[in-house]
Amino acid sequence: MNVFYNQEGIGDVLMVLLKEGERHHQSVERTGDVAIVKSEDGSVNGYNLFQASEHFDVTGWNGPVDLTTELVEQIRTVLKKHGIEEDFSWVDVTPKFVVGYVESAEKHPDADKLSVCQVQIDQGTVQIVCGAPNVATGQKVVVAKPGAVMPTGLIIRPSALRGESSHGMICSASELNLPNAPQEKGILVLDNEYEVGTAFEIGR
Repeated sequence: MNVFYNQEGIGDVLMVLLKEGERHHQSVERTGDVAIVKSEDGSVNGYNLFQASEHFDVTGWNGPVDLTTELVEQIRTVLKKHGIEEDFSWVDVTPKFVVGYVESAEKHPDADKLSVCQVQIDQGTVQIVCGAPNVATGQKVVVAKPGAVMPTGLIIRPSALRGESSHGMICSASELNLPNAPQEKGILVLDNEYEVGTAFEIGR
């Protein structure tokens, strides 16, 4: 589940994306302040909640909105007021950008410029394929977990790179839109005082 709000770009609309669908095969049903976006097979891809500022405190929202248990419950309440019952029990509200620890970084068996890394995050150890030249065992790094929305709008998804599964992305400072980010290629390596598994605040 991903949530977006950009009043300047799209107006006072909270966009709730449950899953991606091909846009030219989608249909929209409107009921009050809610537009239901459906796939060709009738399943729900998401909702557009109009007059969002009347239902939510939109202060500071500009682009991807961080999911919290409170926000998910607020969205569910607005939908219920419009006669829509939606089960959000599956929604992951843990931070999508977290401090990770590179437990190992091995050369990809089928790609010279890729490394297969085992990275400890808040939910255990995951495998991430990384193309940065400076990734190494023992580093503390920033991990964008599956479901994370990058400042560019890119949504991070589980993938496979040259046959190796990858569950997230180890990020550079520029990818995180941090101020004064170096332009040279390479991941952001954090100082030791950062705690593994904690949330990391990115630029928007």
